[in-house]
Amino acid sequence: MAPQAPDQVLKDDLLEGEEEHHDVLEVREINIDIRKILSDLRNVDWSKVVWKNVILFFLLHIYSVYGLYEAIFVAQWKTLAFSVVLYFMAALGITMGAHRLWSHRSFKATLPLRIILGVCQTIAFQNDIYEWARDHRVHHKYSETDADPHNARRGFFFSHMGWLMYRKHPSVIEKGRRLDLSDLEKDIVVILQRKYYLPLVVTMCFVLPTVIPWMMWEERFITALMVAGFLRYTLVLHVTWFVNSLAHWVGSKPFDKNIYPSQNSVVAYLSLGEGWHNYHHVFPWDYRTAEFGGLINYNITSLAIDLCSKVGLAYDLRTVTPEMIDRRINRTGDPSYVPIYVKTKTK
Repeated sequence: MAPQAPDQVLKDDLLEGEEEHHDVLEVREINIDIRKILSDLRNVDWSKVVWKNVILFFLLHIYSVYGLYEAIFVAQWKTLAFSVVLYFMAALGITMGAHRLWSHRSFKATLPLRIILGVCQTIAFQNDIYEWARDHRVHHKYSETDADPHNARRGFFFSHMGWLMYRKHPSVIEKGRRLDLSDLEKDIVVILQRKYYLPLVVTMCFVLPTVIPWMMWEERFITALMVAGFLRYTLVLHVTWFVNSLAHWVGSKPFDKNIYPSQNSVVAYLSLGEGWHNYHHVFPWDYRTAEFGGLINYNITSLAIDLCSKVGLAYDLRTVTPEMIDRRINRTGDPSYVPIYVKTKTK
């Protein structure tokens, strides 16, 4: 199939159920109220807590604090640079791979690129591609309902990481089973990764990030493990979780003021372009996840997709026209908002 132009317009070509319907929601401020936290703890159904995950997350963060100490006072600069490279690889595995490619099908990728993204997504260790994409599709189709895996209505902490410590709501499981995941089931990269996920993720996320610094430039084994392994892994986790939490609570809503997802520049900078979340939930099939890709929106993921498109590794990049953006702003958003493409034309 011949590559199509990036400005290809696909008005109605959404994933099943990706066109969202929401009640009007009021975004609440994030207040640290000890009394409310204690009250919420008393109301927790402790029988639904996944204690294994609670313990693992507790240990992970203890190791990460130790890793931060090692990074500041002990680690060689080569180990720090290696950890940064791993951070970007893992982040792209999520943003470009699990999210924009496999969850939303916002572009198509050749087999070599899918293998590379599969490796990077494995380094990120956030469940296999199949499970990640399934849960994300459910999130978009039933956003801010009981069927949303990280429903922001249940609080900031729940949408950030609490959802991984609590058994899934039955609606999440039920609605997830109804989704058409045949495209994922036909992808050899997705299927093989899912089949061999445990040995792959242990090797890619922890073993190689530890062994490479230890063997290549004689870094201390424990330093390599704590910095390139646990600290780097934890940072990628929290940045990904911020898209579900902070970008659903804090920010502007120029495209649809009636939903939780918001434009959050801090999250966008940290997550290589995933923080323009109000736009993304309005136009989930746009490969840019923002009005613009590239440096205008600090959209490193879009830059990577554009580069892969130029060399023939990515094709059929899907996006929307300025006219579609304008119509949506006037219908559900903030009519006073000046789109970025207008601002750039006037400069």
